[in-house]
Amino acid sequence: MIKKFVDQPIQRACVIPLIFISLINYSPLVQAQQTNSIPNAVKNSPFQFFKQPKLPRNGAPTGRRRAGAGRSPECPKNLTRLTALVPGDAGKSVLASTVAENPTFWFYVPQLPETMRSGEFVLQVLDAKDAQNVYRTPLTLSEKPGIVSITLPAQPQYLLKVDKKYHWYFHIYCSDPEKTSDNFYVDGFVQRQVLTEALNSQLKSAKPKEYIVYSANNIWYDALTNLGQQRRTNPQNATLNQDWIDLLNAVGLQDIAQEPIIQNYNLEK
Repeated sequence: MIKKFVDQPIQRACVIPLIFISLINYSPLVQAQQTNSIPNAVKNSPFQFFKQPKLPRNGAPTGRRRAGAGRSPECPKNLTRLTALVPGDAGKSVLASTVAENPTFWFYVPQLPETMRSGEFVLQVLDAKDAQNVYRTPLTLSEKPGIVSITLPAQPQYLLKVDKKYHWYFHIYCSDPEKTSDNFYVDGFVQRQVLTEALNSQLKSAKPKEYIVYSANNIWYDALTNLGQQRRTNPQNATLNQDWIDLLNAVGLQDIAQEPIIQNYNLEK
């Protein structure tokens, strides 16, 4: 169930650790960060030292990376393939980072029948034990299977604040949402970090492959978005396609790594 929604201001403060990256040779990426091997990462890829977060303990939040079954027979079984492109373990998602005020979220959506094109994206801010609304919008989805992205509006009231945890949901309704609450969904968590001068300098030096810097600093949402946007505009680029596959392999999403990117929802309203 989605909790109550109320807008509320948030305070800023956080600093992220940085790592120096060679932009000529990717293999020495951040040896100091490598504490455990990553079974899914491809050796000699730019992402071989990406630290896949482990499932947290002691009540830390986890979400649903893969959709569960709906309650209604109206819901096609293939909707269980609905997937959030986030770090996690099997079907569970974990908290990941961004430096963007209005980040982009990525999902794999299976083929939908004509009667099931209604989706919804919801973003909440976590405040103590409560969850309060930041943004909520309906979406009309494509019938084609593939990867979609959703970019938050850039208006001040929707921007992420530093050092706050946010909870997002992506729903696909099994029929008209005005008539049913039955849906498939995935959910997860994001936290905005400070874009420091050192990180900004690394990003400028890395262009157009900023995603390698983001990945080495474990800033998942921006690594995926920077690479995904380039892959969407250059779908035949073999290097971008391989880097995309390697990045998704690093978080155990190899089963959808070759799916096409079909749509971006830029929610400017």
